[in-house]
Parts: sequence; C-alpha cells; structure tokens
Amino acid sequence: MAGLSVTELANTTGLSTDAIEEAETATAVDPAVVERLRLTLESKGVVFLAAGEDNPGAGPGVRLRQRNADDGIRPQNLSSANDG
Repeated sequence: MAGLSVTELANTTGLSTDAIEEAETATAVDPAVVERLRLTLESKGVVFLAAGEDNPGAGPGVRLRQRNADDGIRPQNLSSANDG
C-alpha cells in the first residue's frame, strides 16, 4: 500500500526483515515492533481505522491519506533538471 518492499521497510524502521515478516503472520507481535511499523507507515500516508470508524459495522482497516495537489516533488523524483 505504501509502495515499500520488506527490505525498504526494514531499512526505514530499523527492524529486521524477519521481524517484519513475523509481524505479518503472527497472532501476537511485540508492541514495540507494532509501534515502529505504525509510525513508519503513517509517515508514508497510511491511515489506520478502528472498527466502525468510517462505516458502522465495518471491521478495522487501512487507507491512504489523500495527498494535496501541491505536495511538491517527491524525493525519488528529484534531479538536477528540477532543482530550483
């Protein structure tokens, strides 16, 4: 959803790829791991929704934050051609 590979997410959070893969499949995850993942994903535009938060009767979920039209140039698109 945020466009990150497991390796990129590991590099961004400081967690190991094993810890991230375990968090994806385990029923009980270390709260510190959850917090690091949550903070990192929120910084990438992911919004976590509680059960019923945007739709009564719906379970918990995620969505991407809507971006403003003038967010500027994304870091991966920076180059000397648009340096100014």
